[in-house]
Amino acid sequence: MSNPEHRPARLTVRRTEPGRLVVEIAGDWLERSGLPDVSAVEKELAGSPVKALEVDAQGLGRWDSALMVRILALNDLCTKGKVEFRTKTLPGGLAKLIALSQAVPEKTDAARKVAQASFLQRVGESGLGVWAGGAVMLSFMGESVLAFLKLLRGRAQFRWSDTLLVMQECGPEALGIVALINFLIGLILAFVGATELARFGASIYTADLVAVASVREMGCIMTGIILCGRTGAAFAAQLGTMKVNQEIEAFQTFGISPVEFLVLPRMLALILMMPLLCIFADLIAIAGGFLVSTLMLDVAPQVYLARTVESISLAGFLLGIFKGSFFGVIIALTGCLRGMQCGTNAAAVGLATTSAVVTGITWIIASDGIFAVICSALHI
Repeated sequence: MSNPEHRPARLTVRRTEPGRLVVEIAGDWLERSGLPDVSAVEKELAGSPVKALEVDAQGLGRWDSALMVRILALNDLCTKGKVEFRTKTLPGGLAKLIALSQAVPEKTDAARKVAQASFLQRVGESGLGVWAGGAVMLSFMGESVLAFLKLLRGRAQFRWSDTLLVMQECGPEALGIVALINFLIGLILAFVGATELARFGASIYTADLVAVASVREMGCIMTGIILCGRTGAAFAAQLGTMKVNQEIEAFQTFGISPVEFLVLPRMLALILMMPLLCIFADLIAIAGGFLVSTLMLDVAPQVYLARTVESISLAGFLLGIFKGSFFGVIIALTGCLRGMQCGTNAAAVGLATTSAVVTGITWIIASDGIFAVICSALHI
């Protein structure tokens, strides 16, 4: 059976009377390309006012969904221009399809909308978030303290081999970056101190400035910040990856406490290594000040060393060591907590790592300010 002769699709627009527009559709509307569009109808509607638009489909041949798309486009134009749309001469099947497509109106609440919260709502949500975060932090600290007490009684699910491995990672392997940063800090302190003290003829006191600042403050703070960005981030990434791989849930399934098995070794490693790193940082910073003073300020090495030893007190030295150990606890807690709170995808691991570094550095600076107030009140 041969196919009937193909007639090209046509769409013409004509006005029959004022305010009435007739769109004549003829031919076979089967092709997917080269079909007439509704731009001519749009131009007519944009011209003189139109009250009604009628579709004349008496010359229509074969058609498929391409014609239905054009009819719906005409309907949209009439809806926008508030023009009556008449389709009396359309084929029965096409009229039913159009009626079916328009039978269910679009739900007004189906589309996703971004709700703008008020200022008070945002403040309240932020306050609730801070409160919930503080509660989680305190709970985690309590679990860590209980795990430490279990370790003292010899009942913790704990392996010393894990602690030694973490001690190697956060101790000897961190000496290079700790030495570089604190050596530069010593140089900077010596340069700044020498520039100001030279105005009063007191360049020799540069040794006192470098020694006191390094031992009491800069050595422990810079070491803490370095380890927060290096070791704390590593803790968060390690535990976050274990959370993603459901290894922490596996520990809990076998009755193994993640805090005792994973957090406790990392906390002990930092508590034990931070004092040694702080002593090393103090020596390197003093060496940086020594280099500047002896080579650029013409200070005798014996005099510089004598002033350094005289200016350092036992209380100031122990204070720096204690603060270093305290900063180690902060780094371990924030890194492990963010790792344990990590989500279940790769992006969550990155967010947990970033949050661990930011939280750790913030708490280190804040706690150092608290230490400064306490020491000032106690005249230490």
